[in-house]
Amino acid sequence: MTVGDLIDHLSTLDPAAPVRLAVNPFFPMAHRTDGVVESPDENGRRIVYLADSGDQLGPLPPEVAVRLGWHEPTVAPARPRRRTIRPSTDQ
Repeated sequence: MTVGDLIDHLSTLDPAAPVRLAVNPFFPMAHRTDGVVESPDENGRRIVYLADSGDQLGPLPPEVAVRLGWHEPTVAPARPRRRTIRPSTDQ
């Protein structure tokens, strides 16, 4: 993804919406962002970094992990009907 791609994606969204980082596809968590820094890589190419604030906000919503392609959609297994136990009439 390039800065242009990111701008294109962000330009369709609410500019007042908070930004979060989704990290670790195997145990997805949400983090606050804290900054943007540009720096050259080892080949002199300019790279833009989005910084994590260090605040882990908790698990990423499952639908976000699915939309990112990190997890497959899941459906809870059907639960069997519970049997009703009727009180005994023998006394």
